Amino acid sequence: MTMEHVLSTLAGPATPPSGAVRFRLREAQGIRPATGRGTRGVDNQEYAQSRPGSVAHAIRLTTRALAYGVVGGAALIVIATVASVLGPVLALDLYTPPVAAWWTVFTAVVVQGVPFLVLGTLVSAAIGAFVPQKVFRRLLPRHQALAVPVAGAAGVVLPGCECASVPVAGSLMRRGVAPAAALAFLLSAPAINPVVLVATSIAFPGSPAMVLARLVASLATAVVMGWLWARFGRDEWLRLPGTRPRDGASGTRLHTFQAGLQHDFLHAGGFLVVGAAAAATFSIAVPRSVLDLFTGSPWLSVLLLAVLAVVLCVCSEADAFVAASMSSFSPTALLAFMVVGPMVDLKLIALQAGTFGRAFAVRFSAATWAVAVVSSVLVGWWLL
Repeated sequence: MTMEHVLSTLAGPATPPSGAVRFRLREAQGIRPATGRGTRGVDNQEYAQSRPGSVAHAIRLTTRALAYGVVGGAALIVIATVASVLGPVLALDLYTPPVAAWWTVFTAVVVQGVPFLVLGTLVSAAIGAFVPQKVFRRLLPRHQALAVPVAGAAGVVLPGCECASVPVAGSLMRRGVAPAAALAFLLSAPAINPVVLVATSIAFPGSPAMVLARLVASLATAVVMGWLWARFGRDEWLRLPGTRPRDGASGTRLHTFQAGLQHDFLHAGGFLVVGAAAAATFSIAVPRSVLDLFTGSPWLSVLLLAVLAVVLCVCSEADAFVAASMSSFSPTALLAFMVVGPMVDLKLIALQAGTFGRAFAVRFSAATWAVAVVSSVLVGWWLL
């Protein structure tokens, strides 16, 4: 007797695998269970019950869904009951004048931004679904130094605020446009489009120099930032938006448009809400008396309004009227407020962080703020 026989005798008979295990092994080997009675019939019955399309499998899924529904419904009923009982009491305690003011500012920022966010996501989805990539290769020069000013000047074609420019710039990058050119478009579109320039002329009647100064300073900031990114920008700073599948991979172009619209709006809308909440908090936390201390110095007033433009998050179509109401500040300071606001504010920083990454948003926003302030001072000294 060999050693193998001794070991097999001592070990005893091997435990056969269960029916479910045997069928999984057969499926992996490409062997379908045979029909018949006895053990094979039992195996066939177990196999039929374990298949995803079987009646037993459907009953299990239905039972599980009902259990989840009952538990979730009970939780919702408990929450609704507690809210109905304690809600009025908490509302009376919490709805103080500061809370009411915070809610007013928050609602104003969101209401201003959502229509243009919808416009931007519509344009972004349309570009991704219907515009071939070769179109951008023909319209923009191949050299980045020349493509940046062309893309910056193209900002006049999008009548929207900064909420619309972020998803459009992301879509341009997905279609193969150089990041430097797309970023120049991102900065110029909300600042030099016809709606903004007309609103500025109405807010400052009889002052065409202010309209021209805003156009020149905003376009110069966008072009300079595009060139700076082309020269010093790094790929690891910028998280390029993911490429969505085209019509050949995921259905029709209309389906691609719908999927892109839903993704961009839901993604950017959340960051718009975060930025609006931050702007409302600052507006309520900082008293008006602190702001009045800076009106006496022309240099401090420029820096103050440049900071206010970041935290107030006024839409670019309405910021000219806000600037015109601050008549105690110098024209250069008002120009800085209107140039910085459409390019750097809290909701725009949040949108950029969600679309291109936090590392990009921090570096790009800080550099844009500095360039916009310098451009406003130089153009204001020249034209105003």
